[in-house]
Amino acid sequence: MNQLLQRVRITVNDRIYLKDPMTSNLGNRILTGSIDLICDMGFEHFTFRKLSQCIKTSEASIYRYFESKNKLLLYLTAWYWGWMEYQLAFSTANIESPTKRLSISLRLLTEPITRVNKDRLLNLKKLYQIVITESSKSYLVKSVDEINKDGVYLGYKNCVGRVSDIVLEINPDYPYPHMLISTVIEGAHHQRYFAAHLPRLTNTSSDCDSVVDFYSKMVFATIGTEHSVLSQLS
Repeated sequence: MNQLLQRVRITVNDRIYLKDPMTSNLGNRILTGSIDLICDMGFEHFTFRKLSQCIKTSEASIYRYFESKNKLLLYLTAWYWGWMEYQLAFSTANIESPTKRLSISLRLLTEPITRVNKDRLLNLKKLYQIVITESSKSYLVKSVDEINKDGVYLGYKNCVGRVSDIVLEINPDYPYPHMLISTVIEGAHHQRYFAAHLPRLTNTSSDCDSVVDFYSKMVFATIGTEHSVLSQLS
């Protein structure tokens, strides 16, 4: 399956870029160089000038691919969610049990990417770190509604929708599947960040991955007991 995933080409909304960076050597260098720099210095300090110096090209040549560094960040996060959608699809294919499919999906959405992929252009380990620390900057912006109209966030929405559908297979009456899964994704990212930088805001365990364990148990408890608890209170 890993070899099959390596051959899959992730498509990114063409409204994000001026020229597809995957179609040229320079475009590839722009992507790999930007991932390295954003990981090293953070998005706030990242500039096209610094990127041009890193990959030994002109700043103007980078602008032929992306009109701003924000569009470049959108590209990287959109690519990640496109990749994650394929992961979810392949990993749950031909599995009848919705409970097992949900368990696998929650693990994929909450576990860290720690292995360096040598067969792919983009460094998934570093890209994952960017998604944790910087991806909220791609939608917590004034222009979010305009960007959304272009379908830029579709990959992220598809991941949430795919797992939400499994939730409804298990409990068709559960009223908040999209809210639940998007909360899991964002919460897991925050907990990974807290564990690395603000450890008193989270919990760790030597026995298991606390983030994966917490959100998996939370989801199954929520969709299994929500309505019975509410009915007793009403």
